[in-house]
Amino acid sequence: MHKPTPRGLAITFSDPEVLAEGFSKRDIFDLACSAGDIVLAIDQNRIIRDIAASSMDYVFANRWIGRRWTDTVTVESRDKIDAMLDGRDEGGNGWRQLNHLGDGEEVPVSYRVIESPATGWFIAIGRDLRSVATLQQRVLKAQQAMERDYLNLRQAETRYRLLFDTIANPVVITDGETHQIQQANQAFYLAVGAAPGSLEGKTLLARIDPADRDAVVAYLGAALVNPGIAAVSARFAGQQDARQLSATAFRQGGRQYWLVSVIESAQHVSANQADRDMLEMVERMPDAFVLSDHKHRIIVANRAFADLVQAGSVEQLRGMSLAGMIGRRDIDLALLRKQLASDHVVRNFGSIVHDLNGGEEAVEISAVMIERDQPIYGYSVRNVSRRERDLPPDAQDAPRSVEQLTSLVGRKTLKAIVRESTDLIERMCIEAALVHTADNRASAAEILGLSRQSLYAKLHRHGLGNLTDRE
Repeated sequence: MHKPTPRGLAITFSDPEVLAEGFSKRDIFDLACSAGDIVLAIDQNRIIRDIAASSMDYVFANRWIGRRWTDTVTVESRDKIDAMLDGRDEGGNGWRQLNHLGDGEEVPVSYRVIESPATGWFIAIGRDLRSVATLQQRVLKAQQAMERDYLNLRQAETRYRLLFDTIANPVVITDGETHQIQQANQAFYLAVGAAPGSLEGKTLLARIDPADRDAVVAYLGAALVNPGIAAVSARFAGQQDARQLSATAFRQGGRQYWLVSVIESAQHVSANQADRDMLEMVERMPDAFVLSDHKHRIIVANRAFADLVQAGSVEQLRGMSLAGMIGRRDIDLALLRKQLASDHVVRNFGSIVHDLNGGEEAVEISAVMIERDQPIYGYSVRNVSRRERDLPPDAQDAPRSVEQLTSLVGRKTLKAIVRESTDLIERMCIEAALVHTADNRASAAEILGLSRQSLYAKLHRHGLGNLTDRE
């Protein structure tokens, strides 16, 4: 009768003494080597005294002779050896994986230990697990590749759904034989006046006016033979305006499907046409407009901007840096972007545009930012040089208020602004002194602490020499 071993799971011979009779010790060790790749002979002190191997591939194990078994393995494997040699590994099937320290790599080996009661020695039979580990790595890599492919598939599906739902033209996918609607975008639901998600599983012909159904069926049959056939005109149920239906056949999973696009009538101007009209308006507007990326590179500009910077064409500007054209290099644009980051819009920012020939024009800039992974910036640039030239000389050359002085920031250097502010304060003090002394220049010079000659010079410099001397 078969009896379970102390290890719990193995089934032993019913009479091992009879079966072992006639076999030499060499034969038994050959059997042990056949059961494993490496056989270790370990003495009572747990030192490896001899080694047998099934092939010359394990000649490296000869270096273990004379060393403690625990010194040949990694740290986490030492407790396993102690458990096997102390007989504390009764709960398992007798095989434990150990990782030996090899030349630059770990060698995984699964061992089972047999103890000799007479001598106290141990025989450890080991199976090389490197091929198993390699197979596990290949399985793991295959699993990771499948997960990456699945993720890419999910991302592609997400992009497809996003594109399908956001395109302006109504689009519907139907079965090639039954014409059942498989999928429709939001624009199609709006076109037929149906609630989102209510059309899937229903036939496309049910949404067509009964008077036009035969024409649609005939068109689909002709489009299957001649893909270049002109679109068919049809009305949706309950609507008066006709639409143009264009169908394209495709196969998937062994079945045929239709991709049906709805072309709006003249009364239903598509969003794409509206976008084209908007772009044409921007192109023709008298104010300059330019679009740049996050590195100040010009993406697109209108003809007014090309004229402002004296470029030969709009195409010449694409890819050029906007930083060298607007204001002081890397200063004005940085100020604009900082304000855009906080306020999302900038209006009437005073600056200067440098054309490609070295000239300058005073401008006012309004800007917006479109937030994306890499934001893009739009600038509307208005030339104000003619307006400033038409102003009276004193209004242009001599600011008369703090607001006018602060408006010079970005147009002039700090040194120039400080000089103009000094002139402003000096002029205001002289005017106040003249008013205080009823235009008596001698008295004004006295209260200002100036000589009459110095006062006259300053009056002339500030254009105040026409005031009447009432000494």
